[in-house]
Amino acid sequence: MQAKAREVPVLPVLQDLRAGTAELHIRLERQLPFFSDQLDTNAFQRLMQAYYGFYMPLENALLDSDMTSADFDLVSRLKAPTLCKDLHALGLSAEAIECLPICHSLPAINCRPTCLGVLYVLEGATLGGQILRREMASRLGLNADNGAAFLDIYGADTGRRWRDFIAYLGSRSLDTGERGAVVMAARATFGCFERWLESREVLI
Repeated sequence: MQAKAREVPVLPVLQDLRAGTAELHIRLERQLPFFSDQLDTNAFQRLMQAYYGFYMPLENALLDSDMTSADFDLVSRLKAPTLCKDLHALGLSAEAIECLPICHSLPAINCRPTCLGVLYVLEGATLGGQILRREMASRLGLNADNGAAFLDIYGADTGRRWRDFIAYLGSRSLDTGERGAVVMAARATFGCFERWLESREVLI
């Protein structure tokens, strides 16, 4: 008899997150201009400015919330510092970056489940970086050294860091209500991000 491959169980909270955010994720991806014929270096710079205007205040809110446990290294996963370096490389001064508009309509982070939902979106966004990195290098000549480090922020460690995050997510003890709060926070993060990018007129 043929041996069956070992099945790796999918966490209930991960199943809930995938089901609860799939439509929002697809909708946002379709509006992002990375593969648009209209995207040039100026448009890319405006897009990264908008990303910074969302990531910076949201990551500060995560830090201020103190909702991650001691076994999760949030600081090493912050994306705003890399976005800031990219904007410098794209020609913005420190003063110009300081004056960029920032998003004030952010998902609430008022408990550990909401923190997990926000992190799920931010960490999941790193998974497509390899494709985007190659596209921007081919089309615009941009790479990690001249303005596109954010797109491949974890590099060769992307898969491992995602698995580490999923392991962290799985190690949290969550009841049904808390799992619902995780999903709602993830959905709110997608919604806030989409509305912010739309307000900055960088979507297609």
